[in-house]
Amino acid sequence: MTGRVAIFVDGENLSAIHARAILSIGAAAGSPDVVRVYMNAACNSEWHAAAGFRLIHSGIGKNAADLLLSIEAMELAMSQAFSSVVIASSDGDFTHLATRLRERGLCVIGVGEDKAPKAFRGACTRFDVVGARTAEAAPAAPKPVPAAEKPVERKDGVSDLDLRIRDMIRQHSTKAQGMRITDLNPAMSKAHGTRISLQPERSWRAYLAARPALYDLDPRGPEAKVRFRPAGFA
Repeated sequence: MTGRVAIFVDGENLSAIHARAILSIGAAAGSPDVVRVYMNAACNSEWHAAAGFRLIHSGIGKNAADLLLSIEAMELAMSQAFSSVVIASSDGDFTHLATRLRERGLCVIGVGEDKAPKAFRGACTRFDVVGARTAEAAPAAPKPVPAAEKPVERKDGVSDLDLRIRDMIRQHSTKAQGMRITDLNPAMSKAHGTRISLQPERSWRAYLAARPALYDLDPRGPEAKVRFRPAGFA
């Protein structure tokens, strides 16, 4: 196929392990002149090192990356001559975007994983699955249900889990403002495989609040942050 192609990737939904496959799909449709991935650039991600992709910082907030991706996709579709658009995500929220782009006469190629909903797939001209298991592949062995994680405490009473939490807060805190409590769950899960549901407190706020010598929390709210107390870790 020929013509200009724009590639838009939801970097907070798809892993960078699919970067090469996404580029190949776009190149097969024409000339990929615009190749962008949207995400909070302050977060650690392999997309930072993905060759050929321009990383667009979407800021923080729920659906920030989705909204900016949709706005810029429509803007380019109306202002420049593209024949095809690649929307790389497994998120059904892009169903309306795919439908509107097709109404403007563009070929919309959806790229995502098996979990992508039927509504999004059907709204695209075609949908390519990445990361799919081959027919010959043996089924994965069921994962054992993990037992409750018991933090290992040092002689000073600070556990190994608390040390990891402190380092995560330090990494995501700007000007000592702290880290959003709602961001702690995905960050700790991705970096350390930590599941707070396996702790007796069962939630991050409850865990942090139970350790006032180590953590300082904002009142409840979507933007509530947590800061660690240096004296508690001294």
